[in-house]
Amino acid sequence: MSSAKEMYINQMGIDEKVYDFSEEILSGLKERFEAIDKTAECNQMKVIAAMQKNKVAEMHLSGTTGYGYNDDGRDTLEQVYADIFHTEAALVRPQIMCGTHALNIALSANLRPGDELLSPVGKPYDTMDEIIGIRPSKGSLAEYGVSYRQVDLLENGDFDYDGIRAAINDRTKLVTIQRSKGYASRPTLSVKKIGELISFIKGIKPEVICMVDNCYGEFVELTEPSDVGADMVVGSLIKNPGGGLAPCGGYIAGTKECVEQAAFRLSSPGLGKEVGATLGVNQSFYQGLFLSPTVVAGALKGAIFAANAYEKLGYRVIPDGKESRHDIIQAVELRTPEALIAFCKGIQSAAPVDSFVTPEPWAMPGYDSDVIMAAGAFVQGSSIELSADGPLREPYSAYFQGGLTWYHAKYGIMMSM
Repeated sequence: MSSAKEMYINQMGIDEKVYDFSEEILSGLKERFEAIDKTAECNQMKVIAAMQKNKVAEMHLSGTTGYGYNDDGRDTLEQVYADIFHTEAALVRPQIMCGTHALNIALSANLRPGDELLSPVGKPYDTMDEIIGIRPSKGSLAEYGVSYRQVDLLENGDFDYDGIRAAINDRTKLVTIQRSKGYASRPTLSVKKIGELISFIKGIKPEVICMVDNCYGEFVELTEPSDVGADMVVGSLIKNPGGGLAPCGGYIAGTKECVEQAAFRLSSPGLGKEVGATLGVNQSFYQGLFLSPTVVAGALKGAIFAANAYEKLGYRVIPDGKESRHDIIQAVELRTPEALIAFCKGIQSAAPVDSFVTPEPWAMPGYDSDVIMAAGAFVQGSSIELSADGPLREPYSAYFQGGLTWYHAKYGIMMSM
């Protein structure tokens, strides 16, 4: 018995059958993993090049307090993000609380009463319901006179181009495109497909703003949605681009006008990007971004391993074991609430933090059903760290993501089995 196998079985609680089954699965994934490493290498060079171009210095790693005037570390980081995403500007702030908050800022800043928001990829993620007003909530876009329209994807997952053409009208101001699947069974969108959709929409109405919810997708491919026509890309720093080190924050990268509007919405009219203390988080933001391509590569390997393992065990997985990957999320349809809860308990037991805690479903804010979440993370709610969650509703799917290292992702999946 190898030393690694001995450690997994004797110290880490893995059954020998599970270990052998896992090694069998992994033996067929070497070429996939090599391709992931090549993408990570290119993205790593892209990040380093942007940092070198903007002459990132030790002084930029310090933070500011109070108003945060003249925070050169903050301003330089935002230019680094703009260069990585090939956009005119970026807003990267610890005051952005999460991905949902970043999306709300981007939408609220660039929509006005009488405008219409269009989702051409079906219903967005659950936490967007109350922002839009699909479910009534205080301060929703609907309360401010912004209407909403959506066009569902076709049964095969393709865009309903005829439906989108019919939906675009004089009031259509902004189109929101969610890259990842959320709590749905649809495919995650590749950058190429997002580009085709944006090109189609701009061909009908060139002035419309196209925003992409880029959560879970950064550095998975060689290009980003902003490379194929997106006016804004929006995400969370406790997902991919924070590299597991960012303790909070979010980003909005895009055209100068869109980002300026977002800055005024985040702070205040008349203040915009000029204020916002970084309070000592600059080093974590820079270093997390630097590590992000390799962290994302480890998470991708974990997702592919999970897909192939659970597919062989007879479960439906989305994406399947052979499909190309466009985000770090792996969905596994477990079919019963008991199986979903057990999966999440396995992930939790593999955590470096709170491994002894038992996750339980609860009524989380922003969701319309009980949700179970497993995340023994160094940063609360960080989904670039090993985590799994899912709503307690049919088909009782677990959404697995993250792992700051490939080895931790591997261990988590074995514990879930």
